[in-house]
Order: sequence, then C-alpha cells, then structure tokens
Amino acid sequence: MSRALITGGGGFIGSHLARRLRRAGYGVDLLDDFSRGRRDRDLAALLADPDVRILERNLLRDDSLDLLDLDYTLVFHLAAIVGVANVLNAPYRVLEENARLLLRVIDFGGRLPHLERLVFASTSEVYAGTLELSTLPVPTPEDAPLTLPPLDRPRTSYLLSKVYGEALCLQTGLPTTIIRPHNVYGPRMGLAHVIPELLQRAHEAPDGGRLEVFSVDHRRTFCHIDDAVELIARMAESPRCVGEVLNVGTQSPEVSIREVAEIVIGTVGKELAIEVLPPTPGSPERRCPDMSKATDMTGYTARVTLEHGIRSTYDWYLKRAFSVAA
Repeated sequence: MSRALITGGGGFIGSHLARRLRRAGYGVDLLDDFSRGRRDRDLAALLADPDVRILERNLLRDDSLDLLDLDYTLVFHLAAIVGVANVLNAPYRVLEENARLLLRVIDFGGRLPHLERLVFASTSEVYAGTLELSTLPVPTPEDAPLTLPPLDRPRTSYLLSKVYGEALCLQTGLPTTIIRPHNVYGPRMGLAHVIPELLQRAHEAPDGGRLEVFSVDHRRTFCHIDDAVELIARMAESPRCVGEVLNVGTQSPEVSIREVAEIVIGTVGKELAIEVLPPTPGSPERRCPDMSKATDMTGYTARVTLEHGIRSTYDWYLKRAFSVAA
C-alpha cells in the first residue's frame, strides 16, 4: 500500500484530504502537534481506520522526523504558523518558523527513496502586493507577477514566508507541486472565517433581528472543501503537475459578501435584515483565481454549489458547535 504523510494533518484541510486519499487506497499518517489542529469526534472517526495514524510531533524539533518510516510516496506540507495574532504580534516568529518547518520537510523528502511528490501549501496572499498596486488581473492566473508589500509591515511576514517557501520548493530538485488555496470553506474549519462567522451570527440572532455584515461589496469566489481536496489530490497524483504552481479554488460564481449573507440567512431560515458594517481593514475588494491551468492539468472543475456548500457547513456546525437553543 502506498503511503502519504500530511503535516498539519489534524487541521481543516488535512483531515478532509486524508479521507480523500484513503478512498484512493493510500495509507495516511497525520503529523500534528495540535497547537491548532483539534482532537474532536471527526478526527476520532478518521483514526478508527487502521490505515490512518496520528503522529503527535512538534515539527520544529530537530528530531521530529527521525523515526518516521521512509516508505511515503506523497508528502503534503500543510503545517505553518498562521493567524492574525501571530502575523501582527510575532512576525519574526512567522518568518523564521515557517522556513524551518519547510526546510525540515524538504530534508526529510530528500531521504525518501520512493517520493513521487512533495506538495507545499502556499497561499493566495502572495498576490497581495500586486493587488495593492492595482495591477493584479482578476481572475488571477498563477503567473501574475508577485510584488512584495513593504517588508517592515508585520502583515507581510506570512506572505513572505510563503513566497520564500515557493522558491525553496522550486529550487530543491525534489518533485514538488505548489498550491495556492483561495477561500476554501466547509465543515471543521473553525469560526474565524467569513462563512462560519456569518452562520454563527445568523444562528444566534433572533428571528426578525439583524445580521451584521462587514465588507458587503467585496467580491469572492468560494471553494468547498470537497472540491479543494479533490483538486489537491489530483495535483499530487498527476505527473503533469511536477514543478508547477497551481491555484486551488473556484473561478465562478464571483459573489459579493452581501450575496453570501443572503444565502446564509436563507439557510438558517430566519427573517433577518442585513446591517452594513465598514470594510474589514486589509480585505481585498476582489479575490478570484483563474482556474484554467489547474483544470487543464487535473481534468477537474469545482462542483459543489455555494448554496449546497453553505448548507452542508451549517448542518455540521449545528451538530458540532452551535447552541441548539439559539
């Protein structure tokens, strides 16, 4: 049986990706220190499969990968120091630790005799500097020039760590694929994202009340986690994707945050008026990936509609996170 290793495997994308890989017949090891990943019943259900293992390790430790098997054919590096608090309050930590995490995985990948692919999770934030100069095409192709924002800004630390990570992967000589996820959402993603945030507010609002919505005129395309992991898995499995940088997301429909809020209100089933709040600082007015290259290389286009995806996300949060009494 071929085996896959997912760093940050206890998190949102990692756990869903593990299920997709198991359906394809891979044994899967999830490496996580649970500083962000969660031990919940969904993870417990995943670990009930004897061909899925959890490896609780701190990837920042020099010996974290020393005792691992060397039979992996796929390695997905999803682990990273992220989050607004880290980016704004500890930018040096973000830069230094994200580089160390990746360098450790690259070193490990170089010791794997049967490695077919190292997949590095970058970010759509790499386009932020070009967007700031109003020269970014939308939908955004992977070959759009990358411009760095001022380096003394704490917010620059995260995207810079990912740009550096992309360069490391492209120069390492290993069979790598770089992915740039765009607005991926779905069950088990936490609450600090626009769709679960709106669902929680709408769920807790009294019928006939108001739903506060920031950045109502900003536009996005949203990619359900089922589509995202299908794209990622196909990118890892396709020889055509070696050495490529690929967007992960949905190119259409591009919707406003107001439209998302309206779908959320309909999903929750309440009569709620939208209360318009100011734009979120640093939020781009548009974010939409050009998916033509990824579609050509994988043969896959996102299939989950926004309405269905928001419904499935709400159903999950109703069972796992939201108060039934609300």
